[in-house]
Amino acid sequence: MLSALIKAFAQLSDPRLRRVLKIGIGVTLGCWVALATTASLLLKNTRLFENTWADTGAEAVLGLAALVAPLLFFSALATFVMSFFLDGVADVVEERHYPGLGPARIAGWREILIGSTRFLLVMVTITLVAAPFYVALLFVGLGVVLNYAINGYLLGREYFELVACRRLNADQARLLYRNNLGRLWLCGAAINLMFQIPLLNLTAPVIATAFMVHTLQGLRGGPVKV
Repeated sequence: MLSALIKAFAQLSDPRLRRVLKIGIGVTLGCWVALATTASLLLKNTRLFENTWADTGAEAVLGLAALVAPLLFFSALATFVMSFFLDGVADVVEERHYPGLGPARIAGWREILIGSTRFLLVMVTITLVAAPFYVALLFVGLGVVLNYAINGYLLGREYFELVACRRLNADQARLLYRNNLGRLWLCGAAINLMFQIPLLNLTAPVIATAFMVHTLQGLRGGPVKV
């Protein structure tokens, strides 16, 4: 697992992977700026209270919320944008390390859109649903354990399915996943750690895809070209 992760980080110098990162971060920043600008314009033209001081205070609080709230989901949105390009990321990794695999199955736009939307829903669900439990269990020291247990499973499954469907049919993928659930869960926990670290979390979708390509080929017994 460590070897696969090291190779994934090492390939970030590839211009094709950096392009995916730039697109994802750029589009996400654009969405954030557009949202903040729209909120600012709406607040300027909306009077919430008759009292001037109360109205000014409310506008300041709502304006700050419009700037800060999207940051909580910045990584989720960046993941959603990048997910449209992750199949290409897998192609780049396979071309470099596994040239003997041959062409992968090509996914249609409908399948890509469904998969990308599922990535977004998984990330948002993790953020929203698990948050109260993290806070409650924080007092007994189990919040971190729950975080990695849930996120490790979800992220490990999502990224495994992303790369496995390119090379295996549905039955083969399910069997391989079931037989290696523990290892793939640990891989998901490692991916979750990347998503927890500021700035690194913006590169996490690309690194996670490359990491899981190496993991999949390791499970299949594929040769590694270093």
